[in-house]
Amino acid sequence: MSALNLRARQHLVGRGESAKAAPSTRAAAALRCSAMATKPVVLHLQSLPLEPRAAEDLHSKFENLFIWEQADPAAFLAEKGASIRGVVTGVRPWVNQELLDKLPNVEIVSSNTVGLDKVDVSLCKERGVSVTNTPDVLTDCTADTALALLLACMRQIPAAHQYVCDGRWPKEGDYPVTNKLKPLVLVTAEIMHLCQGLADLSSCLYGHSICAMLAVVSGKRVGVVGLGRIGAAIGKRLEGFGCPISYYSRSKKPQYPEYNYYNSVVELARNSDILVVACALEKATTKIINREVLDALGPTGFVVNIARGPVIDEAELVKALVEKRVAGAGLDVFVNEPEVPKELLNMANVVVQPHVGSATYETRNAMANLVVENLVAHFSGKPLLTPV
Repeated sequence: MSALNLRARQHLVGRGESAKAAPSTRAAAALRCSAMATKPVVLHLQSLPLEPRAAEDLHSKFENLFIWEQADPAAFLAEKGASIRGVVTGVRPWVNQELLDKLPNVEIVSSNTVGLDKVDVSLCKERGVSVTNTPDVLTDCTADTALALLLACMRQIPAAHQYVCDGRWPKEGDYPVTNKLKPLVLVTAEIMHLCQGLADLSSCLYGHSICAMLAVVSGKRVGVVGLGRIGAAIGKRLEGFGCPISYYSRSKKPQYPEYNYYNSVVELARNSDILVVACALEKATTKIINREVLDALGPTGFVVNIARGPVIDEAELVKALVEKRVAGAGLDVFVNEPEVPKELLNMANVVVQPHVGSATYETRNAMANLVVENLVAHFSGKPLLTPV
């Protein structure tokens, strides 16, 4: 049990002290109850990895209720719902009409995520409930995860690791060759001069074909679906590999003139070797990566998803991988988390992770701190740090 939860339990126990206690004990208990009554009540739907300072702020300034500690959450909310003024949520619990109807006096929902697909933001705004999230602080870690997944699935690093661990290397020989991300820089002036010389001397198709082949060698073309903070950070990292970057978004991003813009995901896929999905999950982006997109990407194309599971038609992706209509996938998110389609678990060209794109100590602590800071700001009458 965390120190924060233990303190919360101690306070809850303190409120139920025996009437037979000594007068001084009863007085102390009464004072504690009075102090707690003045604190805003915050309902936690998901735990936070808090640093000591943030934990102290949360403990000292709020009365904290933890939904996972309740044997009967529905009965608990029926009893306590009217007293709850703040909600802390995360990547899985829903904040929808069903919950909000049980919290008639809630004022703020502070989400420990950047994506808000689990929060009915429109309904919150209709009811005057503020919503905050945690942008920026998780951008770098999530972009790093995209690169790690991309390299891992293209180079089949987990499968190659297992190949060694299973003792297959000395018995079966070298592991099969895989794919390269960085461009092959083969076209030098000397080679071009030699090729042109071959073409001129022989005047044959062979010479011309060698020259043409060397002239068009380039890096893997990367298409980014959703060029927001994270998508742009992914693109910037892939520039270091010499990869041409293209993107799809609701509108063209003039701040990235060096990237090619496509107003169709199908066209983006058709002109990409790698498709990295980094868009927010909304009604318009649900299953935005469908069979048509996957077929446009083709049998040599790779898919990486660090956004949300439902942005990909998961059943179609599984079929495409099984039928080898795409080359591989690196997936951090899934439709029915924590459940993962069993077909994906034994493919050498597929790398799966348990939704850990931002899961580093530094980033998760920064996210949790921001959740608490938004609560403190709201109940202190100060501007929210990251309002939605």
